[in-house]
Amino acid sequence: MRVGVPKEIKTNENRVALIPAGVEILKNCGHDVIIEKAAGIGSGFTDKDYTDAGARIAQDSAQIFEKSDMIMKVKEPLPEEYGLICENQIVFTYFHFAASRGLTNAIVDSKCIAIAYETVQNDAGQLPLLIPMSEVAGRMAIQEGARYLEKLHGGKGILLGGVPGVEPASVVILGGGIVGTNAAKIAAGLGARVQILDIDLERLRYLDDVMPKNVITVMSNPANIRRAISEADLVIGAVLIPGAKAPSLITRDMLKIMKKGTVIADVAVDQGGCVETIRPTTHEEPIYEIEGVIHYGVANMPGAVPMTSTKALTNATLPYALQIANEGFPQIAKSNREIAKGVNIASGKITYKSVADEFNLPYTPLAEIVQ
Repeated sequence: MRVGVPKEIKTNENRVALIPAGVEILKNCGHDVIIEKAAGIGSGFTDKDYTDAGARIAQDSAQIFEKSDMIMKVKEPLPEEYGLICENQIVFTYFHFAASRGLTNAIVDSKCIAIAYETVQNDAGQLPLLIPMSEVAGRMAIQEGARYLEKLHGGKGILLGGVPGVEPASVVILGGGIVGTNAAKIAAGLGARVQILDIDLERLRYLDDVMPKNVITVMSNPANIRRAISEADLVIGAVLIPGAKAPSLITRDMLKIMKKGTVIADVAVDQGGCVETIRPTTHEEPIYEIEGVIHYGVANMPGAVPMTSTKALTNATLPYALQIANEGFPQIAKSNREIAKGVNIASGKITYKSVADEFNLPYTPLAEIVQ
Protein backbone atom coordinates (compact mmCIF):
# COMPACT_ATOMS: atom_id res chain seq x y z
CA MET A 1 0.00 0.00 0.00
CA ARG A 2 1.12 3.58 -0.65
CA VAL A 3 0.88 5.66 2.53
CA GLY A 4 0.87 9.46 2.26
CA VAL A 5 1.58 11.97 5.02
CA PRO A 6 0.67 15.59 4.20
CA LYS A 7 1.86 18.55 6.20
CA GLU A 8 -0.67 19.69 8.79
CA ILE A 9 -2.26 23.04 7.93
CA LYS A 10 -4.32 23.81 11.04
CA THR A 11 -3.09 27.00 12.68
CA ASN A 12 0.10 26.38 14.68
CA GLU A 13 -0.23 22.61 14.27
CA ASN A 14 3.36 21.37 14.35
CA ARG A 15 2.74 17.65 14.77
CA VAL A 16 3.22 15.12 11.99
CA ALA A 17 1.42 11.81 11.58
CA LEU A 18 4.47 9.60 11.07
CA ILE A 19 8.03 9.72 12.41
CA PRO A 20 11.03 8.41 10.40
CA ALA A 21 11.15 5.23 12.47
CA GLY A 22 7.57 4.53 11.35
CA VAL A 23 8.58 5.00 7.73
CA GLU A 24 11.28 2.38 8.15
CA ILE A 25 8.82 -0.11 9.67
CA LEU A 26 6.27 0.41 6.89
CA LYS A 27 8.98 0.10 4.23
CA ASN A 28 10.28 -3.13 5.76
CA CYS A 29 6.76 -4.53 5.43
CA GLY A 30 6.65 -3.71 1.73
CA HIS A 31 4.76 -0.42 1.74
CA ASP A 32 5.65 2.86 0.04
CA VAL A 33 5.63 6.09 2.02
CA ILE A 34 5.34 9.63 0.64
CA ILE A 35 5.90 12.61 2.94
CA GLU A 36 5.10 16.19 2.03
CA LYS A 37 8.11 18.49 2.01
CA ALA A 38 8.84 19.96 5.48
CA ALA A 39 5.96 18.02 7.08
CA GLY A 40 8.10 16.96 10.03
CA ILE A 41 10.08 20.15 10.67
CA GLY A 42 7.83 21.35 13.48
CA SER A 43 8.39 18.08 15.33
CA GLY A 44 12.14 18.08 14.79
CA PHE A 45 12.37 15.77 11.75
CA THR A 46 14.01 16.90 8.51
CA ASP A 47 13.23 15.72 5.00
CA LYS A 48 16.61 13.96 5.05
CA ASP A 49 15.53 12.02 8.15
CA TYR A 50 12.59 10.72 6.15
CA THR A 51 14.50 9.95 2.95
CA ASP A 52 17.16 8.13 4.97
CA ALA A 53 14.34 5.98 6.38
CA GLY A 54 13.11 5.22 2.84
CA ALA A 55 10.37 7.77 2.22
CA ARG A 56 9.88 9.83 -0.91
CA ILE A 57 9.28 13.57 -0.61
CA ALA A 58 6.39 15.27 -2.40
CA GLN A 59 6.37 18.99 -3.04
CA ASP A 60 2.76 19.63 -2.06
CA SER A 61 -0.27 18.02 -0.49
CA ALA A 62 -2.06 17.60 -3.83
CA GLN A 63 0.59 15.07 -4.85
CA ILE A 64 0.19 13.26 -1.55
CA PHE A 65 -3.57 12.86 -1.89
CA GLU A 66 -3.40 11.99 -5.58
CA LYS A 67 -0.84 9.20 -5.20
CA SER A 68 -1.76 7.60 -1.87
CA ASP A 69 -4.00 4.69 -0.96
CA MET A 70 -4.02 5.75 2.69
CA ILE A 71 -3.60 9.23 4.11
CA MET A 72 -2.26 9.56 7.65
CA LYS A 73 -2.88 12.88 9.37
CA VAL A 74 -3.03 14.29 12.87
CA LYS A 75 -5.97 16.70 12.68
CA GLU A 76 -9.20 16.59 10.70
CA PRO A 77 -9.10 17.68 7.05
CA LEU A 78 -9.79 21.39 6.60
CA PRO A 79 -11.93 22.85 3.80
CA GLU A 80 -8.83 23.42 1.64
CA GLU A 81 -8.24 19.66 1.72
CA TYR A 82 -11.79 18.41 1.13
CA GLY A 83 -11.46 18.45 -2.65
CA LEU A 84 -8.18 16.53 -2.56
CA ILE A 85 -9.63 13.43 -0.90
CA CYS A 86 -10.25 10.57 -3.32
CA GLU A 87 -13.08 8.06 -3.46
CA ASN A 88 -12.23 4.84 -1.56
CA GLN A 89 -9.07 6.42 -0.17
CA ILE A 90 -8.45 5.56 3.49
CA VAL A 91 -8.04 8.64 5.67
CA PHE A 92 -6.69 7.80 9.13
CA THR A 93 -6.69 10.74 11.55
CA TYR A 94 -8.56 12.52 14.33
CA PHE A 95 -11.91 13.58 12.88
CA HIS A 96 -14.24 14.53 15.78
CA PHE A 97 -17.16 14.52 13.35
CA ALA A 98 -19.83 15.26 15.96
CA ALA A 99 -18.41 18.78 16.35
CA SER A 100 -18.74 19.69 12.65
CA ARG A 101 -21.57 19.05 10.24
CA GLY A 102 -19.57 20.68 7.44
CA LEU A 103 -16.72 18.20 7.85
CA THR A 104 -19.17 15.30 8.11
CA ASN A 105 -20.95 16.30 4.90
CA ALA A 106 -17.66 16.79 3.06
CA ILE A 107 -16.32 13.37 4.01
CA VAL A 108 -19.64 11.72 3.11
CA ASP A 109 -19.49 13.45 -0.29
CA SER A 110 -15.88 12.34 -0.86
CA LYS A 111 -16.86 8.64 -0.51
CA CYS A 112 -13.56 7.94 1.23
CA ILE A 113 -13.00 5.56 4.15
CA ALA A 114 -12.74 7.71 7.26
CA ILE A 115 -11.09 5.89 10.18
CA ALA A 116 -11.11 8.13 13.25
CA TYR A 117 -8.35 7.77 15.81
CA GLU A 118 -10.72 8.86 18.56
CA THR A 119 -13.19 5.98 18.16
CA VAL A 120 -10.81 3.05 17.69
CA GLN A 121 -11.72 1.04 20.77
CA ASN A 122 -10.32 -2.15 22.29
CA ASP A 123 -12.22 -4.92 24.04
CA ALA A 124 -11.55 -3.32 27.42
CA GLY A 125 -13.46 -0.23 26.29
CA GLN A 126 -10.30 1.89 26.08
CA LEU A 127 -9.59 4.37 23.28
CA PRO A 128 -5.90 3.61 22.62
CA LEU A 129 -5.37 6.29 19.97
CA LEU A 130 -7.02 9.01 22.04
CA ILE A 131 -5.16 8.19 25.26
CA PRO A 132 -1.72 9.66 24.41
CA MET A 133 -3.09 13.02 23.28
CA SER A 134 -5.51 13.07 26.21
CA GLU A 135 -2.53 12.60 28.51
CA VAL A 136 -0.74 15.52 26.88
CA ALA A 137 -3.83 17.75 26.78
CA GLY A 138 -4.75 17.03 30.41
CA ARG A 139 -1.28 18.02 31.60
CA MET A 140 -1.18 21.05 29.32
CA ALA A 141 -4.59 22.25 30.51
CA ILE A 142 -3.15 22.94 33.95
CA GLN A 143 -0.03 24.54 32.50
CA GLU A 144 -2.11 26.85 30.30
CA GLY A 145 -4.71 27.49 32.98
CA ALA A 146 -2.00 28.56 35.41
CA ARG A 147 -0.65 30.99 32.82
CA TYR A 148 -4.01 32.66 32.24
CA LEU A 149 -4.62 33.01 35.96
CA GLU A 150 -1.76 35.50 35.89
CA LYS A 151 -2.90 39.13 36.06
CA LEU A 152 -0.93 39.90 32.90
CA HIS A 153 -3.36 37.73 30.95
CA GLY A 154 -6.52 38.99 32.66
CA GLY A 155 -6.70 36.40 35.42
CA LYS A 156 -6.99 36.88 39.16
CA GLY A 157 -3.26 37.04 39.72
CA ILE A 158 -3.19 33.73 41.58
CA LEU A 159 -0.28 31.32 41.86
CA LEU A 160 -1.73 27.87 41.41
CA GLY A 161 0.09 26.30 44.35
CA GLY A 162 0.11 29.32 46.65
CA VAL A 163 3.01 29.80 49.06
CA PRO A 164 3.41 29.19 52.80
CA GLY A 165 0.86 31.37 54.55
CA VAL A 166 -1.20 31.95 51.38
CA GLU A 167 -3.82 29.46 50.24
CA PRO A 168 -3.45 27.73 46.86
CA ALA A 169 -5.84 28.01 43.94
CA SER A 170 -8.98 25.90 43.67
CA VAL A 171 -9.04 23.67 40.58
CA VAL A 172 -12.24 21.93 39.47
CA ILE A 173 -12.01 19.12 36.92
CA LEU A 174 -15.17 17.93 35.17
CA GLY A 175 -14.51 14.32 34.21
CA GLY A 176 -12.27 11.69 35.75
CA GLY A 177 -11.03 9.97 32.59
CA ILE A 178 -7.60 10.21 31.01
CA VAL A 179 -7.68 14.00 30.57
CA GLY A 180 -9.05 14.62 34.04
CA THR A 181 -6.65 12.23 35.74
CA ASN A 182 -3.61 13.79 34.08
CA ALA A 183 -4.83 17.29 34.83
CA ALA A 184 -5.33 16.34 38.48
CA LYS A 185 -1.80 14.89 38.71
CA ILE A 186 -0.22 18.13 37.55
CA ALA A 187 -2.50 20.43 39.56
CA ALA A 188 -2.00 18.36 42.71
CA GLY A 189 1.74 18.24 42.15
CA LEU A 190 1.83 22.04 42.02
CA GLY A 191 -0.01 22.18 45.33
CA ALA A 192 -3.48 23.29 44.23
CA ARG A 193 -6.70 22.21 45.93
CA VAL A 194 -8.33 19.89 43.38
CA GLN A 195 -11.84 18.54 42.97
CA ILE A 196 -12.64 15.87 40.35
CA LEU A 197 -16.30 15.44 39.43
CA ASP A 198 -17.53 12.36 37.57
CA ILE A 199 -20.74 10.34 37.26
CA ASP A 200 -18.94 6.98 37.61
CA LEU A 201 -18.76 6.05 41.29
CA GLU A 202 -16.27 3.24 40.67
CA ARG A 203 -13.96 5.65 38.87
CA LEU A 204 -14.23 8.07 41.77
CA ARG A 205 -13.32 5.28 44.20
CA TYR A 206 -10.26 4.47 42.10
CA LEU A 207 -9.16 8.10 41.93
CA ASP A 208 -9.70 8.51 45.67
CA ASP A 209 -7.29 5.62 46.22
CA VAL A 210 -4.51 6.79 43.89
CA MET A 211 -4.59 10.57 44.18
CA PRO A 212 -2.81 12.58 46.90
CA LYS A 213 -4.75 14.11 49.77
CA ASN A 214 -5.14 17.51 48.12
CA VAL A 215 -7.44 15.87 45.53
CA ILE A 216 -11.04 15.13 46.50
CA THR A 217 -13.63 13.30 44.43
CA VAL A 218 -17.23 14.46 44.06
CA MET A 219 -20.22 12.91 42.34
CA SER A 220 -21.11 14.99 39.30
CA ASN A 221 -24.60 16.45 39.27
CA PRO A 222 -25.93 19.95 38.52
CA ALA A 223 -25.96 21.05 42.16
CA ASN A 224 -22.40 19.89 42.83
CA ILE A 225 -21.17 21.46 39.59
CA ARG A 226 -22.73 24.81 40.52
CA ARG A 227 -21.18 24.73 43.98
CA ALA A 228 -17.76 23.70 42.70
CA ILE A 229 -17.47 26.27 39.92
CA SER A 230 -18.67 29.08 42.19
CA GLU A 231 -15.55 28.46 44.32
CA ALA A 232 -13.14 27.65 41.48
CA ASP A 233 -10.17 29.60 40.20
CA LEU A 234 -9.53 27.18 37.32
CA VAL A 235 -12.04 24.82 35.70
CA ILE A 236 -10.95 22.02 33.37
CA GLY A 237 -13.50 20.52 30.97
CA ALA A 238 -12.53 16.86 30.58
CA VAL A 239 -15.76 15.11 29.60
CA LEU A 240 -15.79 12.53 26.81
CA ILE A 241 -18.53 10.50 25.17
CA PRO A 242 -16.75 8.52 22.41
CA GLY A 243 -17.68 9.83 18.98
CA ALA A 244 -20.50 12.02 20.29
CA LYS A 245 -20.84 15.69 21.18
CA ALA A 246 -19.87 16.48 24.75
CA PRO A 247 -22.74 17.44 27.07
CA SER A 248 -22.98 21.09 28.17
CA LEU A 249 -22.37 20.90 31.91
CA ILE A 250 -21.72 24.61 32.39
CA THR A 251 -24.38 26.84 30.86
CA ARG A 252 -24.03 30.53 30.06
CA ASP A 253 -26.21 31.42 33.05
CA MET A 254 -23.87 29.50 35.34
CA LEU A 255 -21.01 31.83 34.42
CA LYS A 256 -22.72 34.49 36.53
CA ILE A 257 -22.03 32.54 39.74
CA MET A 258 -18.33 32.20 38.93
CA LYS A 259 -15.75 34.65 40.25
CA LYS A 260 -14.36 37.26 37.87
CA GLY A 261 -11.01 36.22 36.41
CA THR A 262 -11.72 32.50 36.73
CA VAL A 263 -10.25 30.49 33.87
CA ILE A 264 -12.03 27.69 32.01
CA ALA A 265 -9.87 25.39 29.86
CA ASP A 266 -12.25 23.10 27.98
CA VAL A 267 -10.29 20.15 26.58
CA ALA A 268 -13.57 18.74 25.26
CA VAL A 269 -13.78 21.56 22.69
CA ASP A 270 -12.85 19.09 19.92
CA GLN A 271 -16.17 17.36 20.58
CA GLY A 272 -18.17 20.56 20.94
CA GLY A 273 -17.11 21.32 24.52
CA CYS A 274 -18.75 20.75 27.88
CA VAL A 275 -19.14 24.50 28.44
CA GLU A 276 -22.00 26.13 26.53
CA THR A 277 -19.99 29.27 25.82
CA ILE A 278 -16.81 27.58 24.60
CA ARG A 279 -15.71 27.85 20.99
CA PRO A 280 -12.55 26.63 19.28
CA THR A 281 -9.62 29.02 19.50
CA THR A 282 -6.02 28.87 18.29
CA HIS A 283 -2.59 29.02 19.87
CA GLU A 284 -2.26 32.51 18.37
CA GLU A 285 -5.48 33.76 19.97
CA PRO A 286 -6.21 31.21 22.70
CA ILE A 287 -8.58 33.06 25.02
CA TYR A 288 -11.64 35.27 25.15
CA GLU A 289 -13.82 36.54 27.99
CA ILE A 290 -17.53 36.15 28.69
CA GLU A 291 -19.15 37.39 31.92
CA GLY A 292 -15.68 38.08 33.30
CA VAL A 293 -14.67 34.43 32.90
CA ILE A 294 -11.64 33.65 30.73
CA HIS A 295 -12.29 30.88 28.19
CA TYR A 296 -9.42 28.84 26.76
CA GLY A 297 -10.61 26.72 23.83
CA VAL A 298 -7.54 25.71 21.82
CA ALA A 299 -8.64 22.67 19.84
CA ASN A 300 -5.17 21.26 19.20
CA MET A 301 -3.41 21.80 22.50
CA PRO A 302 -0.78 19.06 21.98
CA GLY A 303 0.34 20.90 18.84
CA ALA A 304 2.18 23.33 21.12
CA VAL A 305 4.53 20.56 22.29
CA PRO A 306 5.02 18.65 19.04
CA MET A 307 8.29 16.93 19.89
CA THR A 308 6.56 15.19 22.78
CA SER A 309 3.10 14.74 21.30
CA THR A 310 4.17 13.49 17.85
CA LYS A 311 6.22 10.70 19.40
CA ALA A 312 3.45 9.85 21.86
CA LEU A 313 0.83 9.78 19.09
CA THR A 314 2.81 7.68 16.63
CA ASN A 315 3.74 5.19 19.36
CA ALA A 316 0.02 4.43 19.47
CA THR A 317 -1.09 4.87 15.83
CA LEU A 318 1.70 3.08 13.97
CA PRO A 319 0.70 -0.50 14.88
CA TYR A 320 -2.84 0.19 13.67
CA ALA A 321 -1.64 1.94 10.51
CA LEU A 322 0.55 -1.06 9.72
CA GLN A 323 -2.41 -3.44 10.10
CA ILE A 324 -4.55 -1.27 7.83
CA ALA A 325 -1.78 -1.10 5.23
CA ASN A 326 -1.20 -4.84 5.39
CA GLU A 327 -4.85 -5.84 4.95
CA GLY A 328 -6.53 -2.86 3.30
CA PHE A 329 -10.22 -2.04 3.40
CA PRO A 330 -12.69 -3.76 3.71
CA GLN A 331 -10.64 -6.73 4.93
CA ILE A 332 -9.36 -4.92 8.03
CA ALA A 333 -12.88 -3.96 9.03
CA LYS A 334 -13.83 -7.64 8.99
CA SER A 335 -10.78 -8.97 10.82
CA ASN A 336 -10.10 -6.27 13.42
CA ARG A 337 -12.90 -5.17 15.74
CA GLU A 338 -10.88 -2.30 17.21
CA ILE A 339 -10.25 -0.69 13.83
CA ALA A 340 -13.81 -1.43 12.69
CA LYS A 341 -15.05 0.78 15.53
CA GLY A 342 -12.87 3.54 14.14
CA VAL A 343 -14.67 3.55 10.79
CA ASN A 344 -17.02 6.53 11.04
CA ILE A 345 -17.83 7.04 7.36
CA ALA A 346 -17.34 4.65 4.45
CA SER A 347 -18.28 4.96 0.79
CA GLY A 348 -20.62 7.87 1.40
CA LYS A 349 -22.39 6.26 4.37
CA ILE A 350 -22.18 7.22 8.05
CA THR A 351 -21.26 4.07 9.93
CA TYR A 352 -20.88 5.50 13.44
CA LYS A 353 -24.26 5.91 15.05
CA SER A 354 -23.43 8.81 17.37
CA VAL A 355 -22.35 10.91 14.39
CA ALA A 356 -25.51 10.13 12.45
CA ASP A 357 -27.66 10.86 15.49
CA GLU A 358 -25.95 14.20 16.16
CA PHE A 359 -26.98 15.56 12.76
CA ASN A 360 -30.15 13.50 12.25
CA LEU A 361 -28.58 11.82 9.21
CA PRO A 362 -29.05 8.24 7.99
CA TYR A 363 -26.98 5.58 9.77
CA THR A 364 -25.67 2.50 7.98
CA PRO A 365 -24.12 -0.33 10.03
CA LEU A 366 -20.59 -1.05 8.84
CA ALA A 367 -21.47 -4.72 8.40
CA GLU A 368 -23.78 -3.78 5.52
CA ILE A 369 -20.87 -2.18 3.66
CA VAL A 370 -18.16 -4.79 4.28
CA GLN A 371 -20.18 -7.97 3.71
